[in-house]
Amino acid sequence: MRSLQRPGRSPVLAPHGMASTSSPLSTQAAVSVLQNGGNAMDAAIAACAVQAVVEPQSTSIGGDCFCLYSQAGSDRVIAMNGSGRAPMGLSADWLLQQGISKIEQQSPHSVTVPTAIDAWVQLNRDYGKTPLGTLLQPAIGYARDGFPIGQRVADDFADCHDLLAGDADIASVYLKNGEDFQHGDLCRNPNLAKTLQTIAEHGRDGFYKGWVSEDILNKLQSLGGVHTQDDLDQALANYVTPIKTNFRGYDIWECPPNGQGVIALMLLNIMSGVDKFGDHPLSIDRIHHEIEAGRMTYRDRNLYLADPEFSAVPVDQMLSADYAAAIRAQIQPEKAHADLPATTLPPHKHTVYISVVDKDRNACSFINTVFHSFGAGLMTPESGIVLQCRGQGFVVEPGHPNCIAPSKRPLHTIIPGMATKDGKTVMSFGVMGGEYQAFGHMQFLTRLLDYGMDIQEAQDCARFFPDPFSDVVEVEEPISEEMRAALRARGHNIQPARKPIGGSQAIYIDWETGLLHAGSDPRKDGCAMGY
Repeated sequence: MRSLQRPGRSPVLAPHGMASTSSPLSTQAAVSVLQNGGNAMDAAIAACAVQAVVEPQSTSIGGDCFCLYSQAGSDRVIAMNGSGRAPMGLSADWLLQQGISKIEQQSPHSVTVPTAIDAWVQLNRDYGKTPLGTLLQPAIGYARDGFPIGQRVADDFADCHDLLAGDADIASVYLKNGEDFQHGDLCRNPNLAKTLQTIAEHGRDGFYKGWVSEDILNKLQSLGGVHTQDDLDQALANYVTPIKTNFRGYDIWECPPNGQGVIALMLLNIMSGVDKFGDHPLSIDRIHHEIEAGRMTYRDRNLYLADPEFSAVPVDQMLSADYAAAIRAQIQPEKAHADLPATTLPPHKHTVYISVVDKDRNACSFINTVFHSFGAGLMTPESGIVLQCRGQGFVVEPGHPNCIAPSKRPLHTIIPGMATKDGKTVMSFGVMGGEYQAFGHMQFLTRLLDYGMDIQEAQDCARFFPDPFSDVVEVEEPISEEMRAALRARGHNIQPARKPIGGSQAIYIDWETGLLHAGSDPRKDGCAMGY
């Protein structure tokens, strides 16, 4: 239990239903759905639609979606992959012929085919109780009438000023006469309201056909994109078989590749055999071991993680106890590796998260993304859709497992999580923050299950993260300068985090008392609420 004399927040408790999101407006929409007879899936979709309006830097109907869902508290976890594919006409060879060796953010080539709406439609059809059109009404209202800019959202907007200024369409909505929106300002996107209403009336066809699809294609093609109506017609989410590992007696479930859930599970396997080094996770030895485990697992991620329809991803070997032991053995207890040891795997030939549990104990772990803040920094002029930049997850390197190719899905960072035990679902959880998410799953779960923190404390605790593309280790402010100096002495390139690291939400089902326990990350504007 936290000290009640220090700043912080307590876990939220409720007996019937619970929602936790990164926006109070989104959380309220979800709880309202639950109170009006909707289930966890309905509430998650309604909440996500609101967040696509009120957190446009983090998510959009022009983005991607992943979901884990369990019904009536069972341990049968259903997984949906709603990540988009590269256009059929886009390949590494074509890009190289155009002189493009790296996919930039504000480029039509970073825009994979938006697939979130197809995922929403399928999930609502298969597991929802409330018509999709009804679920979209709160989002339509906020887009049409305006929504207040929260403190974290204002900070994110300001960080993206130059990106927004680079596209007249997105600047017309998310800059205020060329200046940044401020905390407490009201922002409107009436074109997005019209698009959401069209989807409410026509379902999938309201997005992938007609005037909305024409607007998407016209925007991208005008910038040199190769997207076609055939790409939109083939934007299909699909159910997949989730993967899992056991950690401290809990089965931890993730979506399989092309997402990085396998990396979260690898980290848990490694840390399951690492000493706690005391009763708090912020000790020098513990931080050192987590950093080194993260560096080596992300090394493997960058080498192997790809669309399994195009490249074999050695998931079984990555999740084996022997491989976890091999990585653990490579961690030097007093010194960081200057150069990472070679992998022993076989050689190869800004996001929003939502957690909802309803009165019947259906549990939904739902995540929706545009990748970097404001995605590609491109907006459709008539339909008000922020387009994602998930194509930046590809490399333009022929022969690499994650090389861009027609209709291929990129390496994906977003990963919903679920925990089950003794035949029942016990927790829906997730972490936002791009590359950090797999590392964040490990940090949240170890702080909860190894150090006995409650569901809120485990999210409040200061974070650090080794950048997968450099030797930099970012640390948040609560980690003292004395600790930073000690870590530097072990060879870590410690740098202050420019922004808070990630965000998270979680709901725990206490089957003995019947209560729901929830937490919501203070690094965002959101909250958990129940009834």
